[in-house]
Order: sequence, then C-alpha cells, then structure tokens
Amino acid sequence: MLLGVDMLDLARFQFAMTTVFHFFFVPFSIGMGLVVSIMETLYVAKKDEVYKQMAQFWGKIYLLSFAVGVVTGLIQEFQFGMNWSNYSRFMGDIFGAPLAIEALLAFFLESTFIGLWAFTWNRFKPGLHCVTVWLSFLGSLLSAVWILTANSFMQNPVGYAIKDGKAQMTSFWALLKNPALSAEFPHVIIGAFVTASVVVAGMSAFGLLGKHKHDRHFFKKSLRVSLWIVLITSALEIYVGDYQTQVEIHEQPMKFAATEGVYNTTSKHAPWDIVADLDTKTHENKGAVSVPDVLTILTYHKTTGSIKGMNQINKELHAKYDKKFGKDMSYYVPVKTLFYSFRIMAGFAAWFFLVAILGLIWSRSKKDTIENKRWFLWILGITTYAPFIANTCGWFITELGRFPWTVYGLFTIADSVSPSTTFGELLFTNIMYFLIFATLGGVMIYYSKRQLDMGVERALQGGQY
Repeated sequence: MLLGVDMLDLARFQFAMTTVFHFFFVPFSIGMGLVVSIMETLYVAKKDEVYKQMAQFWGKIYLLSFAVGVVTGLIQEFQFGMNWSNYSRFMGDIFGAPLAIEALLAFFLESTFIGLWAFTWNRFKPGLHCVTVWLSFLGSLLSAVWILTANSFMQNPVGYAIKDGKAQMTSFWALLKNPALSAEFPHVIIGAFVTASVVVAGMSAFGLLGKHKHDRHFFKKSLRVSLWIVLITSALEIYVGDYQTQVEIHEQPMKFAATEGVYNTTSKHAPWDIVADLDTKTHENKGAVSVPDVLTILTYHKTTGSIKGMNQINKELHAKYDKKFGKDMSYYVPVKTLFYSFRIMAGFAAWFFLVAILGLIWSRSKKDTIENKRWFLWILGITTYAPFIANTCGWFITELGRFPWTVYGLFTIADSVSPSTTFGELLFTNIMYFLIFATLGGVMIYYSKRQLDMGVERALQGGQY
C-alpha cells in the first residue's frame, strides 16, 4: 500500500492504461483500412491519379497505425498472465477458441495482405492490387469479431458451464449468437470507420491550411471523400448505439441506469438529464438540468415508460447474488464516470454528423470555397482528436459498467487479480508501460505531422514504401 493505492488499484490502472492506449490505434487502423480501400477503389473505377496518390499517402499512416496497434496489443495480452492470472484460469477454456482463431486466421489474413498491398504497387495490376487492401481490411474485421466475441462473454455469459470452479465452453455457437456481440460489434466497427474518416478529414483540413498550395486539390478531394464516410458512418453509429442501449437495458440494467443518472425508478414520463448533481454516498440525484419526457422517448421510442433506478436494481442484485458473493458486495457502478462519458460520446457523434454536412456543402461550393473558411478548417483540424476521446468514453462505459465483475455475474474483479504479483512489480511495470506508450504515441503523432509537413509529392517520391 502506497498513498492509499493498493495492489488491486494498480492492477486495474495498468489494464485500463494498456486497453485505452491500445484502443486509440485499433479502431483507427480498422477504419483506415476502409478509407484507403475506398480511395484505391475510386482510382480503379475513375482512373484518376489523385485517388491513387490519396491511397498511397494515407496508406502510410494506415501502416503506421497498424504497427503501433500490434505492439500495444502484445503488451495488453501480457496483462492476463502478469496481473490477472486467476481470471485467465477461470476464463481460459472460453477465451481459448476465439482468441486462437483471431491469431491464426484473422490476424494472418490481415497482416499478409497488408504486406502484399504495401510492396506491390508496381507489380500488380490496379484491380488486383486493390483486392489486396480489401482483403487486409476484411482480416481486420474478422479479427475484431473474435476479440469482441470474448469480450461479449464477459458482458453476458452464454454457452458455458461451471466445472471445478472454472467456466467451460458448452456451445461455441452460443458465443457467436450472444446478443451482446450482435450489439457490440457493429457499434465498435462503425465507430472505427468514424474515427479514421474524421482523422483524415481533420488532417486534410490542416493540409489546406498548410504552406503547400500545390497540394490543395489533393487535400480537398481527400476531405470530400472522408467527409462522405463521416456523414454515413456517424449516422449509422447513432442508430447502432441506440440498438446497443436496448440490449443493455435488459442485460445490464445497472449500467444503463448509471449512464442516465437514474437512482430511483422514474415516472412513466422520465426527463433526460443534461447535467446532474449525483451523490454517490447517499445514492441520489440531487438536481439536474433536464429536458422533459426525452429519456422515456429515447429508451422506449414512445412517450410513456418508466426507467428502473440504480437503488432498486442494487436490491435485486443483492437478492440474486448474496448467497454466492456475500452481503458486503456493492453493485453500484462508477456513476459519474458513466454519466458524463455517455454524454461526451453521444455529443461527439452528433458533432461529427454536423461538421460532415457543413464540410460537404462548403467544399462543393465554387463561389465561396472551403479554403476561404479558415475558421471552419481549424475546427475540423481540432476535431481530429475528438474520436479518440469518444472511443475512450465508450470503453469506460463498456468496462466500468460491468463493475464489480470481470465476467458478469460469475467472477469478480477482486477474485481475478494474480496472487503472486508484488506491489513493487506492479508499480515498476506501470511506469515502464506508461513511458513506452507515451513514446509510441509521440512517434505516431510526429510521423503523421511530418507526413503533412512534407507535402504530397515529397512524401511519395522515391517509391511508395
């Protein structure tokens, strides 16, 4: 124990740090696969060299994000053996199949074809070369399926039996049919598309603000392609986010109630709180700025319907689990984190949709071109960083909303930590991982900025890769 921080706190912080940092790059890499694939497809279809340049230019950043994602993913996998060995023993039989398929099939498909794509620009015909990037993108989607299959079991355990104190798989197909997976996968993947397209749009805006005037045509085309992807995917993200909420209402009602700050069951006309004074000690909402009836409409898609509160859900969970886990267990989740994380995430989704509409309108105009709206280009440029914040908020909701479980209803966080790891080892690895992640993040930002500063011609001269 040091300054009130114990072993469990350090283990949780380390896993949170590695997961959040890894998740900066995984959605970005998956989404860049789509963006670059679309750009190269446009080149094949239209025979316009600028689309080829776009695929090559943004492809460099795609490759960099893929490499950093792999490195951070390896570090994250170490966590299961280092700090969470009890969890690994409990979950090994369930995790084994999807993670093995992800590593042996999906990742090899993704990495093999991204290598072919990178080094065969002058060796394959355009159509065949375009197929390689789409196959790499397909591999990244398959990889996400298996990772999220494992995560979905933690949210909603299905297809298992407890034998000798461990979870053992009884039905592989039950894992794939898990309602949590059908809700989580589209939300994460479409969020990845939003992430990459917003980043490309933002970097294109910085390109238009930059000193290389001869690159204006390139960045304006990049901007329009990426904004179209932002427009479509951000609208889809709002839709699939609503679908995931409907699943959570039934599978994890405490998580849902926390995201809306509902401590006590509401009337049939529940208001939606924009901000709220949430007291985690007395478990009450002491006041809020609210919009009447909106929470009921958002939840049930109709004008009547009450929302079950956290206090009532806590009593139900105690009645269900006290015999197994004891009466001292608290089932209240970190409500303030979930409440504001949800609003930040949803607010950014609406913001992305808005800037995409405005950007597409103004980039089409010939009288008052978007290059003259420098204030808007600066807004787009700053928005480059917003998807990473939104993704992090989404994972806070997903993972912290499962508290106090690592596997919902089956295995607690306190039971999951490794018994043999020392406080000093955890402190040392936390410091080392933070330094490694800060270095990797700095390298990613530096080379991405350097790519813009060089300009398109210089970035691509001397061969593509």
